[in-house]
Amino acid sequence: MKDYLTHVYSDLIVEVDSSLLWVTLNRPQYSNAFSDQMIIDLCRLLREADWDDDVRVIILTGAGKHFCAGGDVKAMEEKTGMFAGDPEELMRRYTKGIQQIPITIESLHTPILAMVNGAAIGAGCDLACMCDMRIGCRHSRFGETFAKLALVPGDGGAFFLQRVVGYAKAMELSLTGRVVTAEEALALGLLNTLVEEASLKEETEKIAQTISGNSPVAVSMIKKAIRQARTAEISGHLDLVAAFQGITQRTADHFEGVRALKEKRKPHFKGQ
Repeated sequence: MKDYLTHVYSDLIVEVDSSLLWVTLNRPQYSNAFSDQMIIDLCRLLREADWDDDVRVIILTGAGKHFCAGGDVKAMEEKTGMFAGDPEELMRRYTKGIQQIPITIESLHTPILAMVNGAAIGAGCDLACMCDMRIGCRHSRFGETFAKLALVPGDGGAFFLQRVVGYAKAMELSLTGRVVTAEEALALGLLNTLVEEASLKEETEKIAQTISGNSPVAVSMIKKAIRQARTAEISGHLDLVAAFQGITQRTADHFEGVRALKEKRKPHFKGQ
């Protein structure tokens, strides 16, 4: 058994189903707001799972009624945990703490999906935006609510939100702090897919299994190419994808895909 699967997590639930890794934020009594330990464990878990060739898709969700409420308001009020200390110490805590989540997620080769089962507020909204896709139901809510608490998105939300919904809408949502419904989230692109609550896990799993059924080498490189293209110039991007294509076009998976197409059958990719 792999170490990250046998580790005891206080604020996470970790389950493996075939090639899918389900990670559940598990502080339902606090609407799954971040704790210091949750941040440490989540980053460690994601990094280790990313090295596991058996894991082809990671799915992130929340326990209970909510996806993630972001920062713990009680800890903010009491100036404890990640909110302890003077301004200089708080800056260090952000750098070494919650900012490690976007750094970790941006480094992943494995696709990561957010199953947004309820409210994704503040840093919880940002966490969903860090993922490659978001699947939700009628209970899904998104709010970039930092301005309501006289704060800024210190976890990188200003970077991620506009890459999901565009500059103008990111500015609107951030400056107003308003919470959007699942239907509006779908229209904005905050949700890729909106399904019935009863079938949320089933539909999320279908999408994950579809991704898992593709060549993991190609999927990983496609993900990296799309992310790199957000900030790259065209010449640099074309150089990268030429190199990627040179690699993928000589993999066993590529030739298996060609054979499967000719034989009109489903390919069996092995990541080779």
